Amino acid sequence: MSIVVNIYYSGQGGAARAFAEEMVATKLVDEIRKEEGCLRYEYFFPMDDRETVLLIDEWRDQEAIDLHHKTELMSKISELRKKYDLTMKVERFQPIEVPYADQAYIIHNHKIK
Repeated sequence: MSIVVNIYYSGQGGAARAFAEEMVATKLVDEIRKEEGCLRYEYFFPMDDRETVLLIDEWRDQEAIDLHHKTELMSKISELRKKYDLTMKVERFQPIEVPYADQAYIIHNHKIK
């Protein structure tokens, strides 16, 4: 079963957003997405907290995460975290099927005009 990791990066003066932008601009995100076992790697910006960026990444299993942590890319990420003086809050989850009772509240295949 896959593992979803939410990482909240926080800083001051727009540092977290600048970090995410540099991760994308330098193609580090593209390289991470190519790693074996990486299923998702996306940044989001909370509307009510302009100093935080949420990274949601999903990995096939713990082994894939462990291999990612041993890559040169991880060293580059660590350098950028230091550059932008970020703090982190980390949450880990394993996806579950949406219960049948909740299905009625989900819109599937919505077409946007």
